[in-house]
Amino acid sequence: MSGVITPGILGGTTSLRYECSRAGCRDEAAYALLWRNPKIHAEDRRKTWLACEPHLPTLRDFLETRGFPLEVRTIEEIDD
Repeated sequence: MSGVITPGILGGTTSLRYECSRAGCRDEAAYALLWRNPKIHAEDRRKTWLACEPHLPTLRDFLETRGFPLEVRTIEEIDD
């Protein structure tokens, strides 16, 4: 998964904090963008970018403009 995963302590247990993939952003990610470049990736290959709420439209628009197949999920959906 692209982005930084940092360990944290939550209520005495270890938890993971997913950071936004946008350059220069260290905010906690709320979304995962699952995408592939059909010119170079096989049909079953998916890359993952993470996005905080403010950067979701920017990252999604970047991928959609290029025509890349894209699926957006919440962190909770992929963290199961």
